[in-house]
Amino acid sequence: MRTHSRRAVLGAGIAAAGSGLLPAGATRASGCVRTGTRDKNGMDRTHGPGGDVPPGYVSPDGPEVAEAERRRGAGPVRSMSLTATETQLDLGGHTVRTWAYGDRLPGRVIRVTAGDRLALTLANHLPQSTTLHWHGLAVRNDMDGVPGVTQRSLAPGTSFDYHFSITEPGTHWVHPHSGTQLDRGLYAPLIVDDPREPLSYDKEWIVMIDDWVDGVEGSDPDSVLYEVSGGRFHHGMSHDGPEAGGSRRKGTTSASNGPSRMLMGARSRLLGGDAGDVDHPFHLVNGRSTKDPEVFRARPGDRIRIRFINAGSDTAYRVSLGGHRMTVTHTDGWPVEHTETDVLLIGMAERYDVLVTAGDGAFPLTALAEGKGRSALAVLRTGGGEAPDGSTRPRELRGRVLTAQRLRATDSVRLAPRDPDRTLVMTATGSMGRWNWAINQRPYTPSQRYPVEAGERVRIRFRNHTKMWHPMHLHGHTFALPDDGPRKDTLALLPGRSVNVDFDADNPGLWMIHCHNVYHSESGMMTVVGYRKK
Repeated sequence: MRTHSRRAVLGAGIAAAGSGLLPAGATRASGCVRTGTRDKNGMDRTHGPGGDVPPGYVSPDGPEVAEAERRRGAGPVRSMSLTATETQLDLGGHTVRTWAYGDRLPGRVIRVTAGDRLALTLANHLPQSTTLHWHGLAVRNDMDGVPGVTQRSLAPGTSFDYHFSITEPGTHWVHPHSGTQLDRGLYAPLIVDDPREPLSYDKEWIVMIDDWVDGVEGSDPDSVLYEVSGGRFHHGMSHDGPEAGGSRRKGTTSASNGPSRMLMGARSRLLGGDAGDVDHPFHLVNGRSTKDPEVFRARPGDRIRIRFINAGSDTAYRVSLGGHRMTVTHTDGWPVEHTETDVLLIGMAERYDVLVTAGDGAFPLTALAEGKGRSALAVLRTGGGEAPDGSTRPRELRGRVLTAQRLRATDSVRLAPRDPDRTLVMTATGSMGRWNWAINQRPYTPSQRYPVEAGERVRIRFRNHTKMWHPMHLHGHTFALPDDGPRKDTLALLPGRSVNVDFDADNPGLWMIHCHNVYHSESGMMTVVGYRKK
């Protein structure tokens, strides 16, 4: 990926409206229903006949959703298209057959300005169904891209028109929400520019970091899931339920394609112990391996904004830029009080924006796969000097590591002080040995609902009763960390820890909460928060 202008504006136009759909698996309840109850964690146990989705919830294409979208306003329309396709990619000296958006990795940047209306057509040229999720954006619910919850899966050979207003600036990204597809090449940056940008900088670098296994020695993510789950899962749970493409198989414990990718003994003090399950053979920056890294060019003294995005599936990264200190300005798209650091820890799906002042020479931007011993590399070159290689370990990597808990939100984006109206308990449960990942010991099914009501201040009490860390992600909203902590949509939840986060229920619909380790979520560690009809 190359340097992008701060004010790159994509062509305006009019796009056809996407069709409103009853989500697959969300059949409308009719006739008598059983009396419902809520369990101690706040889940609504009401079910219609045959275990259908509980009645009384806002539909993803309901009038409440349409009204919330109307209130966001209708700015200029930015029209574009994206094609998910099978392709061959050069990862920098390693050629693989994989899936990607438009024959490139990452997919081309989707860039708009806050206040715009995005109209994007996704064409599916894959052999599997897919969707597109707008990670970090508070979109209208029927555009959120979760099959079986907010839309029907997009079948091979078909297309879908996503259309919605965007109100908040920030660094975000897009990816599928179907099976293990995220661990292929299906991702792209999504940058929402601020029309009143308060930061001053000369250049910008979008840095997408990824762990890679697809197409290497016959491996693919579905086979990796089959192996690491001990043969319990193949093609994942699927958001439509196991019977809709996520078949369970028992017997062998080895992958059906390629060598073993089971990772044992990956340890990290920063992550509270076990660092991950999968031995990805490559780690990439902007689709390039350490063998042939991307080189970003600037002049000495240039002030550079770097937008970091962790697009990995099983890996947190310890990131530093050799010879430089970084000033953190945003996390997950939201501004924070400026904080200097030598090194960042970035969990899967997290984003950090930083400012650096470029020195003179050639400098390694190193993303160390935390606890796994491998790394990704890019190079900042402003002058002469020998280019760093993949073995380079900047001394900054040994500095004090900055995590989100050390940051504070700016006054402009802090939630107003308010006691929660409702508390939902979300406990991460399961183990690598049994591979029974879940929330509150209940593997995901599309009928799950944790009820909230519009206008409430909702507290989520995240608890981790497992021996692994989990990057927990909330769709359609951002939450605030305690003590004026930053606004985020993804939280690194360490083993044995409990964290309270608050959000305002201001975006009606059905919204996923899940672990962003794709091998955990596709085995059952996800659920749904649903707005009740008034």
